[in-house]
Amino acid sequence: MRKILVTGGLGYIGSHTVVELLAAGCEVVVIDNLNNSKVEVKSRIEDISGKSFELCIGDVNDSEILEGLCAKHSFNGVIHFAAHKAVGESVDNPVMYYQNNISGLISLLGTMEKYGVSNLIFSSSCTVYGAATDLPVTENTLIQKAESPYGTTKILGEDIINDFAKHKDFKSILLRYFNPVGAHPSAKIGELPLGVPNNLVPYITQTAAGIREQLTVFGDDYATEDGTCVRDYIHVVDLAKAHVKALSYCDEMSQRVDLFNVGTGKGNTVLEVINTFEKVNGVKLNYSIGPRRGGDIEQIYADTTKVNKLLGWSAQYDIADMMKHAWAWQQELKD
Repeated sequence: MRKILVTGGLGYIGSHTVVELLAAGCEVVVIDNLNNSKVEVKSRIEDISGKSFELCIGDVNDSEILEGLCAKHSFNGVIHFAAHKAVGESVDNPVMYYQNNISGLISLLGTMEKYGVSNLIFSSSCTVYGAATDLPVTENTLIQKAESPYGTTKILGEDIINDFAKHKDFKSILLRYFNPVGAHPSAKIGELPLGVPNNLVPYITQTAAGIREQLTVFGDDYATEDGTCVRDYIHVVDLAKAHVKALSYCDEMSQRVDLFNVGTGKGNTVLEVINTFEKVNGVKLNYSIGPRRGGDIEQIYADTTKVNKLLGWSAQYDIADMMKHAWAWQQELKD
């Protein structure tokens, strides 16, 4: 049985990944500072999986806590989710983002080296591609200068891991996520945005629930099928399963670092997402068309050939499933 340390394991993607790790027979230890999560998520994960796991409430920037965990456990790998992730917030508070996202990674790598822990799965992002001109984007698509401190932390994180791995007994897989949405089909865990959501789907569900008065679609004059922006939306459970596949691949790969796009390989417009939500849930949304939003790219979606072939992974849920599960989770929150 493999023992895996999951940083930020009570967060949105982390909690779903812990469920999949437990289902795969792994022993899991989670460290989470509860900055963007709630301690009750632990019992919800255990309800879904029928298995328990150890939780340490602490921060990855605290090397003493990390060292205590590594001294106590012999970890076979680490999945690193613990990072701030809101683009707008990063623009307002770049120092906080560099301090947490970069210093936290450095703290983690130093502890892993000290205790001989290899196999790191790192949460990266398709934001590293910027406004790519050639679509779909492949893993060889040129990385562009980030448009936000958040994006910069992902580029720097990848660079740090590549530099670290060159001369160490260490392997890592960088997973470049596209747009994670949805919730667990049980409606026991899902996204818990703080304050006003920055992302489309939580704003849709909160508008449908009456928490938000109206949803604004930012621009309908792009060169896309219906004039609205295109994104590659991936169900959070599919994304979680990709991490389990990545851990297995990490054991057998010959190179020290590899990277994978994780998406569906298909783009959906904002209006397609809205229309699908209304159709599958029988709910009408109050939305209006507004001007374009600064910093939004027109469209991006993944070429998933590499992840499909080498990890043996492919997305199983479609946009209708994502909207159905996201709404079920919102209703669970409301109750």
